[in-house]
Amino acid sequence: MKNYYLKEQIIAKVDRKCNIIGKIEKWEAHRLGILHRGLTVAVFFEKYLIMQHRKHPAFDGVFDITSSSHQLFINEKLQDTIDATYDTLERELSITKSDLISKPENLGFVYYKAKDPKSEFTEHEIDDVLIVKVKKIPNPNLDYAYGLSFVKRNELSNTKSKIYTNLAPWVKVMIAKNKL
Repeated sequence: MKNYYLKEQIIAKVDRKCNIIGKIEKWEAHRLGILHRGLTVAVFFEKYLIMQHRKHPAFDGVFDITSSSHQLFINEKLQDTIDATYDTLERELSITKSDLISKPENLGFVYYKAKDPKSEFTEHEIDDVLIVKVKKIPNPNLDYAYGLSFVKRNELSNTKSKIYTNLAPWVKVMIAKNKL
């Protein structure tokens, strides 16, 4: 599975209004800090938000909610955000459509730019924020996560908590913009 990070993947280069202005290879976009499309899906089990302890070349070790990825160009066509969400859930958490209580809900998007202090990469994205509820606790793929934690949604906004200080930068933007 780690080969996923080695694959060439083409993503959408966008302007600040999220208009597609071209295509770019994923790692080139992150090395150069090029604005592109992305997605983050917050997975809920019962009353808990599932936090992923991110295992990734960029922003390794931060807490993500629950997983972040990109819409890819497949056969010259940009993948629909919901389809990209399903792919992400299956790849990283072994969640299939039958494990969902309902279809993923898109809450809109956030813009952010953050340089990873531990790598050469910069996240510069217009990120769709989705939520989904699951019937069972996900089984994380340890190629993509160190593990999972379960928190109540209101615990995320406590800026003095250990959880908040370890959140991915895009998650803090989502909290500030009330996208969670």
